[in-house]
Amino acid sequence: MQRTLIIVKPDGVQRGLVGKVLARFEARGYKIIALKFMAVPMDLAEQHYAIHKGKFFYQGLVDYITSSPVAVMVLEGHEVIGAARKMVGAPRPWEAEAGTLRGDYATMGLRNLVHASDAPETSASEIALWFKPEELVEYTREIDEWVNE
Repeated sequence: MQRTLIIVKPDGVQRGLVGKVLARFEARGYKIIALKFMAVPMDLAEQHYAIHKGKFFYQGLVDYITSSPVAVMVLEGHEVIGAARKMVGAPRPWEAEAGTLRGDYATMGLRNLVHASDAPETSASEIALWFKPEELVEYTREIDEWVNE
């Protein structure tokens, strides 16, 4: 079973879309094993976007993610990393397919609604950055046998 980090960014929170984002992932059958609503401290934002440090858009990313609260979650499921990325859609909202979260709800540039980890290694490091191990809740759902063969 894979795990991935999903962040509903400030524009998603401000526009009241947290529930819609959550509902899409739950409807797909993915299990939420951690969830929190928070203001992002500057040091966490800088660590999260460290891969982009030195690029012209780095400071904009940091400023944006710290501008308003976010909803952060860890999802678990079969091939959840790739599937979540497809559900989220292309990073540029105007290139995102209809039916994806960004294609249906995002508007412009940095305001692309959702972050989703892009690979198993990234997912593991991002989850460790945003959540303590004890915040990840292991549990079984009755539906899991139907969703996860």
